[in-house]
Amino acid sequence: MAKIKKDDLVQVISGKDKGKQGKVLRVFPTDERVLVEGVNRVTKHLRAGQDNNGSTEGGLQVVEAPIHISNVAVVDPETKKPTRVGYRFETVEKDGVSKTVKVRFAKASGKEL
Repeated sequence: MAKIKKDDLVQVISGKDKGKQGKVLRVFPTDERVLVEGVNRVTKHLRAGQDNNGSTEGGLQVVEAPIHISNVAVVDPETKKPTRVGYRFETVEKDGVSKTVKVRFAKASGKEL
């Protein structure tokens, strides 16, 4: 199970973009990959053709490619450094009813993610 979710701030910990931080745009759980904003940018060659709105121009387009989930780490909201993610159960009381919820937290600082 992936502990990285959409809209998390992550840092690349290995590879050509090591050290870069970005927001997770999409998670591919079956492939164990994530799409991170501004990371692993590749040049895509487009052929001129047709689409629903009419003709499209060909050329080069720079897009983000998915990166393996093991190459990124969630950034701690307090220290702004990569950290591991843990889960804990907290009891929340709402309208006089207590409920147990599962919460993600940064292991380095203990802050909730």
